[in-house]
Amino acid sequence: MGWVVEGVGHFIARYLEKPEAGYEPFTPSEADALRAVLKPGDVLLVEGNNHISGVIKYLTQSTWSHAALYCGPIGDREALNGEPLTLVEANIGQGVVAVPLSKYARYHTRICRPVGLSAEDAQRVCAYAAERIGFDYDLKNILDLMRYLLPLPVPPRWRRRMIALGSGHPTRIICSALIAQAFETVRYPILPKVTTLESEEARREILEIRHSSLFAPRDFDISPYFEVVKPTILRGFDYKSMSWADAPGLVPGEAMAEEDNLAPAA
Repeated sequence: MGWVVEGVGHFIARYLEKPEAGYEPFTPSEADALRAVLKPGDVLLVEGNNHISGVIKYLTQSTWSHAALYCGPIGDREALNGEPLTLVEANIGQGVVAVPLSKYARYHTRICRPVGLSAEDAQRVCAYAAERIGFDYDLKNILDLMRYLLPLPVPPRWRRRMIALGSGHPTRIICSALIAQAFETVRYPILPKVTTLESEEARREILEIRHSSLFAPRDFDISPYFEVVKPTILRGFDYKSMSWADAPGLVPGEAMAEEDNLAPAA
């Protein structure tokens, strides 16, 4: 019976990971630009193109459906083409894996950098994530996967709870939880929850760190402790160096040719 349940889990996972047809990023990333500005400890947010990405975007009301941690070269691990593996991420059906930066060359991405994180703590964060490469999500727990197959409207107060996968077992991890746990090891905050306490003497606010399983990719984007880094700006952007087409749908060379054709003969 166990192999049947596990087989169903693998079937659902494959469906959720299947790319949706017609995906085209509005602003695809440039691998060289990302490689030039990324630092160990940076979080790379990704606008995914598979079925589960669409669900996460709906539940979080956000562009971002996936998160990966940039660690720099992870030992001597390389992709088949010789490119070093520099990102650690967790995927349903795969578990925690190391992947090359070029994997997201055609995706819309965003870099979120922890402000003020020391180089030593950044290495500790990366080491925590890298040590968990090989951890997997238990596909026998198919109830966690089946919730993403329900095309029903979800009340806002339940949406974050629906994102959390697994039973809290340390080897069952999804992308945001993995990164949140890594930052917890150095006591670096991600997203505070403000709780108001009232008493007869005073009114005060305290910060309560969320449980790691409840974090979503968008939390790194809206966090007051992470800086959004845009490679195009950081590498130096000169708007005067851009070429503009005078006519919609034409590149500058075509626009000039169009003007020559319209010009009256001498």
